[in-house]
Amino acid sequence: MPKFHVLKKIRLILGLFGLCISLHSSMGWALPRTPVEAKEVLERLPVKAGDPDASRLKQYQQAVSRAPRDAQAVAALARLYFDLAMAHGDPRYVGYADALISGYPGQLSAELLFIRGLLRQYRHGFEEAKVDLRAALAAQPDFSEAQGWLAAIALVQADYAGAGQACTALGAAGSITLQAGCLGLTLAYTGQLAQGYQALEKGLARADDPGNRLWLLTRLAEVAAWQGRAALAESHYKSALRLGLTDAYLLAAWSDFLLDQQRPKEVVALLAGNEASDPLLLRLALAHQQTGSPKAPALVKMLDERFAATRLRGDTTHRAEEARYALQLRRDIGAALALAQANYEVQREPRDARILLEAALAAGQRAPAQKVEAWAKSSGFQGAPLGQLLTQLATLPKGNP
Repeated sequence: MPKFHVLKKIRLILGLFGLCISLHSSMGWALPRTPVEAKEVLERLPVKAGDPDASRLKQYQQAVSRAPRDAQAVAALARLYFDLAMAHGDPRYVGYADALISGYPGQLSAELLFIRGLLRQYRHGFEEAKVDLRAALAAQPDFSEAQGWLAAIALVQADYAGAGQACTALGAAGSITLQAGCLGLTLAYTGQLAQGYQALEKGLARADDPGNRLWLLTRLAEVAAWQGRAALAESHYKSALRLGLTDAYLLAAWSDFLLDQQRPKEVVALLAGNEASDPLLLRLALAHQQTGSPKAPALVKMLDERFAATRLRGDTTHRAEEARYALQLRRDIGAALALAQANYEVQREPRDARILLEAALAAGQRAPAQKVEAWAKSSGFQGAPLGQLLTQLATLPKGNP
């Protein structure tokens, strides 16, 4: 049985540190429609025949078909599905992995418990995910990947004490690169941007794997941007892009940076052909809107259909993206505020705080963002542009409904 070899195991952990895992598409579940022309492209599959990923998929699927009770074979295929979802922003692969694990006829191994935890956190079932990850650790105490994802979930939930404990555990287990990433983000999220940046830099100096380097460069870019060092942030983003790896989170983060820098034309060029991913489609629509492009209305209509489909199936993992869509593309302030508040109940990273602050300011209401104010005060987070948004919010009366 070939060992798992897609973007490397450790990158799977690093991909979540500080990341709300919602970089996925609704393409597979969109509302039905009939093409008006025979040549119309309804969908582009991210993995095509001839791609290395397609070859691995076939190889791993055949291994499971031959031995459906082989936990190692099932785990390898499930992890490949998950990694493809992360790389391409396509949730169908998560569905495939879910079906594979739920249909496994035997007792779940530590590896399968771990993967089920990954799938649950992908859909923001963080408490259930933590149960699985802890069970995996109980079965295999040296399972540093499970410890890494526990740290990641703690950061998403703004549980910085829990994140710190996980960072310590990673160091004790000898996972130096993982500990550097964990510590760097924990420091950055708690107002120690300079120290967090230095910790991430140390991790980068030790990282040889391209996937690890991509993640660390991306997070260094974000921290540099929070510090107001735009040129340094851009340098890190470009270094990450030069690695040539497919990574939906990098594309989204770089696009957000460019949009903040009022450089929408670069986003249009960057994201062309990535419409299957909702988060990337959102940023593409925002870029076209900034340029005054006549293509913007069609892209907004595509998002209308995507978000309508998520509501029909009760999917709430898109709330942060949908809040941004409602505020910036549909100018529906009430809907944006409700979505941003609901999202912040589940995940509390700086990007989640930002959309809630922007929606509250657009509504002229301070009260809905009181949890963000409390988080900023307790955590000490000081990054831009949240600092400016919090200053603006403070000018509104506290009793504003």
